[in-house]
Amino acid sequence: MPSSRPIFSAPPERPIRTIQLASGACRKHIRPADRGPTHVNDQAPLAEPAAAHRNGRAIGQNPDIRYLGKLLGDVIRAYGGEQLFERIEQIRQASVDRYRGVDADADLGLEGLTLDETLAFVRGFMLFSMLANLAEDRQGIAREPGSSFEEALAELREKGIDDSAVAAMLDRALIVPVLTAHPTEVRRKSMIDHRNRIADLMIERDAGSEETEDGDLVEEAILRQIALLWQTRPLRREKLYVADEVETALAYLRDVFLPVLPTLYARWERALGKRPKSFLRPGSWIGGDRDGNPFVNAESLRLALGRASDAVLSHYLAEVHALGAELSLSTELAEVTPEVAELASLSHDASSTRSDEPYRQALTGIYARLAATYRTLTGREPARRASVAAEPYPTPAALRADLAAIAHSLGRSGAGLFAGSGALGRLIRAVETFGFHLATLDLRQNADVHERVVAELLKVAGVEEDYLALSEAGRVSLLRSELAGGRLLTNPYATYSDETRSELDITRAAAEAHAKYGPGCITAYIISKAESVSDLLEVNILLKEAGLWRPGSPAQADIMAVPLFETIGDLEQGPEIMTAWLSLPEVAAPTAARGHQEVMLGYSDSNKDGGYLTSVWSLHQASRALAEVFERHGAAMQLFHGRGGAVGRGGGSSFSAIRAQPNGTVQGRIRITEQGEVIAAKYGTRDSAAINLEAIASATLLASLETRSVRRRERFYNGMAEISGTAFRAYRGLVYETEGFPDFFRQMTPIAEIAGLKIGSRPASRTTSGRIEDLRAIPWVFSWAQARVMLPGWYGAGQALSSFEDRGLLGEMLEGWPFFRTTLDNLEMVLAKSDMGIAARYADLVEDPAMRQGAFGRIRDAWHQTHDCLLEITGQSRLLERKPALDASIRLRLPYIEPLNLLQIELLKRHRAGETDPRVREGIELSINAVATALRNSG
Repeated sequence: MPSSRPIFSAPPERPIRTIQLASGACRKHIRPADRGPTHVNDQAPLAEPAAAHRNGRAIGQNPDIRYLGKLLGDVIRAYGGEQLFERIEQIRQASVDRYRGVDADADLGLEGLTLDETLAFVRGFMLFSMLANLAEDRQGIAREPGSSFEEALAELREKGIDDSAVAAMLDRALIVPVLTAHPTEVRRKSMIDHRNRIADLMIERDAGSEETEDGDLVEEAILRQIALLWQTRPLRREKLYVADEVETALAYLRDVFLPVLPTLYARWERALGKRPKSFLRPGSWIGGDRDGNPFVNAESLRLALGRASDAVLSHYLAEVHALGAELSLSTELAEVTPEVAELASLSHDASSTRSDEPYRQALTGIYARLAATYRTLTGREPARRASVAAEPYPTPAALRADLAAIAHSLGRSGAGLFAGSGALGRLIRAVETFGFHLATLDLRQNADVHERVVAELLKVAGVEEDYLALSEAGRVSLLRSELAGGRLLTNPYATYSDETRSELDITRAAAEAHAKYGPGCITAYIISKAESVSDLLEVNILLKEAGLWRPGSPAQADIMAVPLFETIGDLEQGPEIMTAWLSLPEVAAPTAARGHQEVMLGYSDSNKDGGYLTSVWSLHQASRALAEVFERHGAAMQLFHGRGGAVGRGGGSSFSAIRAQPNGTVQGRIRITEQGEVIAAKYGTRDSAAINLEAIASATLLASLETRSVRRRERFYNGMAEISGTAFRAYRGLVYETEGFPDFFRQMTPIAEIAGLKIGSRPASRTTSGRIEDLRAIPWVFSWAQARVMLPGWYGAGQALSSFEDRGLLGEMLEGWPFFRTTLDNLEMVLAKSDMGIAARYADLVEDPAMRQGAFGRIRDAWHQTHDCLLEITGQSRLLERKPALDASIRLRLPYIEPLNLLQIELLKRHRAGETDPRVREGIELSINAVATALRNSG
């Protein structure tokens, strides 16, 4: 039965709104009480269209939002009843009116909601936000100006860089978006699947189709999918396991990356007039990232690799089967090369109906070999058995060679209409790109674990020195000596700790994978918390135990040890560590053979450690310094950027971020993590994936080949160094030097409730301590976003920018420095999504009045300072004035987020007061889901 108790015991006070100043200096502050409502919007109500205007003009109009919003209203009315629909619509309209300024004191009507009505209301607003996101993505907001491959080529040509230089760079390039299981995606996969089906149906509607291929009416099919969304449980009830994360990632790799990348390559080849190598490939951490996740082990590694291989080989089998049906060319009408004739003969296809069809015969043999490969690698029979017996392919290159022979033969006549294009061309490209492993899987572990494991191995092997007691120089000397010799440290008859056995099992599983799927399946071993050369050498000791490091002249390394520099201190020490590393003779040889050495830079922990401005500047400085180190050693550098979805974790536009990298740091090679909700946003559909993959490729082209003037750059660097120093002190002063701040943070934000969400297999904190240092960066950022503070994305910036005296230099930096412009763009987006009025309501959850007033007062004042200063520097009268699409996107959601925040606060109060009704907890988790969906890049 519905609860009769209202969600609010009394009508909530109207949160203080914020106004965006028309003009003003950085140091001008207006108290929140002096600010009035200025948020306006173009709303798509759940039933009827509405319009909002700014200066007499409609803003943010998107017919898809109005259309989908109306259908959602119809579904709520049909399945929830007229009373629920009217209640939700009343709240929605009241909130919209407040944001438009029509009725600044409008009562939202939340106080009369029962718990059951609250859950239904939150689901309604969450689904509207999800559908609005879909509509915006379809409108093309995701495609940034200049981000297409053709536009990048045109820009380079204008700068005197011809296509041959582009082609040469692409031949040595490597671009890898790496999917990770970092827990910031709050939606169930079922919800995302329904959303994607709606996107597909909307495409059919755009084309004027009235019926689907199955004979359903398109409009009814869309309505049916929205009804399924309404009746699908949004929250996971069971904890996610690594196997679940593997399957989720596999869905994107199989259903999106596999079909999209070959199509993109065909487009790029036409634009370039030359066939480039497969320079863009997917990567993954899921099943190999053990840092802080005790559930990732050798079995999860085998599972991830096995499922990926199954998927890619199944795709190849289906494509080869389809080609066999298509390539019906007869020797009576077409000639074939000797290579194809031989393939036909070796297939032993005895069918009389194909006796004059050598291409089909050849494909019968190729299919049989692929089926044997599938059987060997998966241990199962393919869905469609081969008609003849054959040996498996030893490598993907052997499969490609057979397919290329067919393409070559087809291209010898008829003006080459069949050569290397169509389905055959896409299949050849897929084999080149995905091999037998689909995506390269990284290993990752914390350096502290390696240290303990190597110490135990050395002790059991009888090494007299106490490894843990040695100095860094002593450790390096001992490890180098062990790497140079042929003996192994492990003894099959010795007893080792569970931790050591687990780590040894991982490297052995990696060696098995290399033998089974090829060396492309695992190429990098990421070392979290890398602080020394010994941290890298320890990984090579473990690889040597599995035969993946082989001593000799020269030494050989099948998997590369990659340091991850995460904190501000790590980033500062990184160049010194890499100088020492590249100076080791046994390292230089594998680096030269491989062609590059990778370094990973961590955005999340550097931000949590030093704040937004200091983090981005330290990353920029570290990149420049590392480039100089690699240049001195004559080695190619590959940077791996550990970015998250939120600006506080390196989020924002990938296109702009890559273009803003320092000169000489990209060089055609870059890897970037894609995490949590960003994966669904960027790669949820084939259309969005194509746009985002092309943007990454185009940005890499431009960042690698365009030359930028270094004039005035030293002044910029000196100015930014001063700004960063001030921002660092301000941030550290609040977060790490304010007594009681961890308690303030945990009481003001829903961090404890987020930690209970079943959105990942990994714990929210590295230890059981309450210290900020031990909290993972993801829940740190996620929590501040829910409370609408967004602190990791801006705190310290206002204090630093306002105290910088050379105002003219700030203008020059904005105009002439992509790094600074991108930094302020991201800062502006975060400020636009934050709300100090709502944040003040969250601050009321803090028990200590003095802490509440003191800490939140500092945060609120710093927000206003940052806001005002940003407007002064950019010359705007309000945030996002020069970005109307993003402005409309954010403003569309604000009236929908405020009621969700208010309900979440009340539910948090009741939950923390000890109320045990399970619907209270469910309401909190639903509201977290809904706010995250509306804010989009909040984790």
